Amino acid sequence: MGGKILIADDVATNRIVLKVKLGAAFYETMQAASGAETLANARASRPDLILLDVEMPDISGIEVCRTLKADPVTRDIPVVMVTAFRDMDRKMAALGAGADEVFWKPLDEVVLLARLRSILRAREAAAELGLRQHTYRDLGFAEPSEGFARPAKVALVFRDAVTRAKWASELRPYLNDRLMPMEPDEALADPAGAPPPDVFVIGADLAESGGGLRLMSELRSRHGTRHAAICVVLPAGAADTAAMALDLGANDIIELDADPAEIALRIRMQVTRKRQADRLRESLEDRLRLALTDPLTGLHNRRYATAHLARMAERAMETGRTFALMVLDLDRFKTINDTYGHASGDAVLAEVARRLSTRLRPVDLLARIGGEEFLVALPDKGLGEASAVAERLRRALADRPITLPHGQGSLSVTSSIGLAIGQAGAGRISVEDLFHSADKALLAAKHDGRNQVTIGRSAA
Repeated sequence: MGGKILIADDVATNRIVLKVKLGAAFYETMQAASGAETLANARASRPDLILLDVEMPDISGIEVCRTLKADPVTRDIPVVMVTAFRDMDRKMAALGAGADEVFWKPLDEVVLLARLRSILRAREAAAELGLRQHTYRDLGFAEPSEGFARPAKVALVFRDAVTRAKWASELRPYLNDRLMPMEPDEALADPAGAPPPDVFVIGADLAESGGGLRLMSELRSRHGTRHAAICVVLPAGAADTAAMALDLGANDIIELDADPAEIALRIRMQVTRKRQADRLRESLEDRLRLALTDPLTGLHNRRYATAHLARMAERAMETGRTFALMVLDLDRFKTINDTYGHASGDAVLAEVARRLSTRLRPVDLLARIGGEEFLVALPDKGLGEASAVAERLRRALADRPITLPHGQGSLSVTSSIGLAIGQAGAGRISVEDLFHSADKALLAAKHDGRNQVTIGRSAA
């Protein structure tokens, strides 16, 4: 996955050890030796995650975390805190200050890396939702109101009724939400008309070893529960199972003997994050679909693409990263319309959109910006990776004929692609110049024989 991690610890040896471990996992690292240095580096460099020691020489790590979360520039950066003291008050204070996780020293490398992967995946998804929400706001669409926050539904899924009742009883003084003790089969039921739980708290060992992880995977695969928060309950020391649970999609790991106050705090954090994501998804999926979507292909249209590219360029400038822009045009498309009719031409465009979209990441932008012209933008991709993606898209169209409707047979469709790279660090990234570079590269691809990828000069 990669990413940039700021290691904040006043002991140089600790920083070096973490740098080596994180470097071996392909993370880029920065270092800070004090609380003040941590705050300054966080604002200046905007890391993807901060690994912060609780005991800092000048400012308490907990106070550093609280300051980071109060600053609009840094509040969305995940913070994982580390402490040498197995002190529950410290841990609760860190979580209360906004830390995503707290680890005791010595660190278990397997669990630490799995937790970092989990947090960074969640941050990437949240950042993309937020980026799209900003795009919609720039286009003049209001954000959805939060409305009344109903009590959350929290499912407590354990293999025996005694454990389910015990957890419900211990959590009830700390949560105003609806606690729902459930058997595993109930968790998979689909009650008609009733919304599913917001959070599932699942015992890892249900009817048999690993049953909780299988249940979690099943919940993630179902439409009604795929966006629910899932917390897996494990005994202390189950490092391998914890890492597996996180990599399979668990939002959090809760120790079996954790204090009920800590468990309740973790559940509230998951409820808050889920509701934020739900609101953004509602805005994306419902309120703006018609205004910003091409009705034939279901892709975003030129209006959305123009605004989103500007936001993407702005983020690239802030983070110092690159992004790729492609303009893809179908070769000799007019011949298809003239020979087979516009209905067949429309069928070809719809199939092209489907093939392209299945070969891109959720964070990538794919839009239809003209009759047979498409735009693709790839965040955080340099020239080498973007060229490989462009070639993959070209082959996706050229390697397999497209079936036409009404028994008209099939035909081969090829495309020409112009590619340009938005380079950060060289002044403001001009979306207009970047698009012009990609468009010129597209024309060169057409001139040189079509069915190929050509790179714009600015990217060379």
